[in-house]
Amino acid sequence: MNSVKTYTLFTDHDVYLFKEGRHYKLYGKFGAHSAEKEGVKGVYFSVWAPNAKKVSVIGNFNNWNHKDHILFPRWDGSGIWEGFIEGLTWGTLYKYAIETPRGEILEKSDPYAVSWEQNIQAASLVSTTWYEWNDKEWMDRRWEKNRLEAPISVYELHLGSWVREGDNPGQFLNYRDIAKKLVPYIKEMGFTHVEFMPVMEYPYDPSWGYQITGFYAATSRFGSPQDLMFLIDELHKNNIGVILDWVPSHFPGDANGLHRFDGSYLYEHEDPRKGFHPDWKSHIFNYGRNEVKSFLISNAMFWLDRYHADGLRVDAVTSMLHLDYSRNEGEWEPNIYGDNVNLEAKAFLQEFNTAVYKEFGNSIMTIAEESSDFPMLTKPVHDGGVGFGMKWMMGWMHDTLDYFKEDFVNRKFHHHKLTFASMYMYNENYMMPLSHDEVVHGKASLIYKMKGDEWQKFANLRTLYVYMYTHPGAKLLFMGDEFGQTSEWNFTRSLDWHLLKYPVHKGMQEIVKELNHLYTSESAFYENQFDKHGFEWIEADDLENSVYVYLRKGKRKDDVAMVVLNLAPKVLDYKLGIPAGTHWEVILNSDDEKYSGSGIEPEILEEKYEEWRGYPKSMTVKLPPLAGIILKQKKDKKYKLHRIKHKR
Repeated sequence: MNSVKTYTLFTDHDVYLFKEGRHYKLYGKFGAHSAEKEGVKGVYFSVWAPNAKKVSVIGNFNNWNHKDHILFPRWDGSGIWEGFIEGLTWGTLYKYAIETPRGEILEKSDPYAVSWEQNIQAASLVSTTWYEWNDKEWMDRRWEKNRLEAPISVYELHLGSWVREGDNPGQFLNYRDIAKKLVPYIKEMGFTHVEFMPVMEYPYDPSWGYQITGFYAATSRFGSPQDLMFLIDELHKNNIGVILDWVPSHFPGDANGLHRFDGSYLYEHEDPRKGFHPDWKSHIFNYGRNEVKSFLISNAMFWLDRYHADGLRVDAVTSMLHLDYSRNEGEWEPNIYGDNVNLEAKAFLQEFNTAVYKEFGNSIMTIAEESSDFPMLTKPVHDGGVGFGMKWMMGWMHDTLDYFKEDFVNRKFHHHKLTFASMYMYNENYMMPLSHDEVVHGKASLIYKMKGDEWQKFANLRTLYVYMYTHPGAKLLFMGDEFGQTSEWNFTRSLDWHLLKYPVHKGMQEIVKELNHLYTSESAFYENQFDKHGFEWIEADDLENSVYVYLRKGKRKDDVAMVVLNLAPKVLDYKLGIPAGTHWEVILNSDDEKYSGSGIEPEILEEKYEEWRGYPKSMTVKLPPLAGIILKQKKDKKYKLHRIKHKR
């Protein structure tokens, strides 16, 4: 006897939108939801399995028996199976037993479950995303913090290895315990946002969360959905935004996951040239199937809606957009125009960006992790763009790190690796990343990418940070880099926080803190960070001295900062050109003793009204070795008048 009763949450319009690929709130329909039928409380289940012969709910309530609780197929050809089971409550473990046309019984976890078990079986839990939020003030005004004209400095972290308990380093902290440590640290350091590597449920720890099985489930490694919401809530209450890594590019072939969900290639593309990722041994979503598009865009909406996320950093966009990504000749098929663009994936990303920005406006951001020169990623969809808010500036990251690895005597031959980004830095809205990918798999930590002895390595990295924070674009720094973590990132243990007892590491942390506060307080560094009027080279071609000088400009004419980078290990008395009628003061020196530098102070030695390299006035500055200095234009009318009078 079947113990399932008829019930539905779907309207005809819901089904129509789902089949059209335009239903973006499916998490309110699919999955397991508390319900009541004829005065009896229970749970409503619904799942998409159009090729199934039979679908039943199995769990700890029926001894995992697939014969007792059989769902009903809808009459409308949607492929949706649904039904109501009385007496079930939150915490019930369940899966779907799906009988294929070939007679296989597949036991699958619920693609829409909001909570999963953390074990090999990985059953779904009947759960809820109800939470009493306390971040209304943030949500009402977050557009001010998330807009492109605001300072955006992101701290990227992996929740499982940022910090662990000293007396039990093998044990994960709960989301709530992480909140107690993370919130005050981010506030002190001055970052404006955090970015969490994937928090969605995943089975394999070494994937770092990028091989997702439970796309709607907060990983239970660190607690419940409400525990994660508490962490986000606490960050918001302290004016810190939250960006989540989101992976619509692929999924693993775990038996209880999306792969061959109903015995057919349902979520993935059947053609392995489009449906299988050779590098990651994972399966690629079929972006041409409407129901899959509804699943994915609803998933993006879910994290922005239910978890109050302020942005999504979309992983592996390059692999999505290119049919030949990581494939040899003959292993991919060109599109109808004969080129390598995955037109279905591009259309999906355009629909995704259009949908989330229509729903949330500019109070949220979408960020593409994309390493090619694919055009117009951050341009509006209505102008032919893909519609992202920002794109990671991968070329800048690689060129910069390559330069800082060079011997000092060879840097003149690589000088323009640091200037090249200015040729394209306004083509897109860029975020400048120094991400987790650069400190794993034998690539060495950032500090050990730097050239020279210990003092020179730390001096180089401090100067790199000055360059990064004063370059146009938003910023992203991976955890541990802010204090010069010496070992590569290891996801199985905590960061090496004990290094902060050493002055060089404490000094590194101090300069990152200072740069964050400078970036967020000096409007010259962020108001025009995506506008070509915000940057001007003063000296870009001094190969022999390895010196770079540029201006950063805010919206006001007198809101100007000057950055001078001396990337040679020697003190220089350096002459440079400056605009007429300006006066400058040093506001940051990366060689300061408080950052564990040598303590050589930069000085303005001389100012003259003589033309120098196209500027009407010159200034000679004493530059510390391997250092970055920041100068601010002073508002000093008396000084200007005095100098002009003296000139006459």
